[in-house]
Amino acid sequence: MQHIFQKGTTDTTLLLLHGTGGTEEDLLPLAEMISPSANVLSVRGNVLENGMPRFFRRMAEGIFDIEDLVFRTKELQEFLDEAARNYKFDRSKVIAIGYSNGANLAGSLLFHYKNALQAAILFHPMVPRRGVALPSLTEIPVFIGAGNNDPICPPQETNDLAALLQDAGADVQLYWHSFGHQLTRDEVAAAKTWFEEKL
Repeated sequence: MQHIFQKGTTDTTLLLLHGTGGTEEDLLPLAEMISPSANVLSVRGNVLENGMPRFFRRMAEGIFDIEDLVFRTKELQEFLDEAARNYKFDRSKVIAIGYSNGANLAGSLLFHYKNALQAAILFHPMVPRRGVALPSLTEIPVFIGAGNNDPICPPQETNDLAALLQDAGADVQLYWHSFGHQLTRDEVAAAKTWFEEKL
């Protein structure tokens, strides 16, 4: 997978997953804001939608191609294992920071693989899959940033995701703002505070 790796001074590695149409450059400023000393592994999605990079295909807005989602989730899981060997970082201390489509893939890692992530920061995610049993996520911290007026990810979707993660044992913190689908400075600041408290 096309990516950027930046060596840090701690054992933690931040996995950055962009939104639709983004690249591996997009979320680098977020890593600098949230944990400037961490390793950074920023990945570009392998799927193109009208020329825009994504992490998995969708049938329409909000309707995921589940078969492709499962395949791409496995692809990322295997890439993380390989990257940990190549760059010699601690595979057990990977924390995902995802926005929109990238947050959905990070959520899918949690839904499909036990111990895939130490923690996750999900900005404007949806429920990746419904009707599946989640692995144990006991005490895994998850931060979810969401907008009350998000036209792409309605509040019920956010609440459903939080409930599914909590039912699997995750320690979920929800942060709401009154805007739409855009990433706000306030929710990044809240994620930084959460990171410092939990990790």
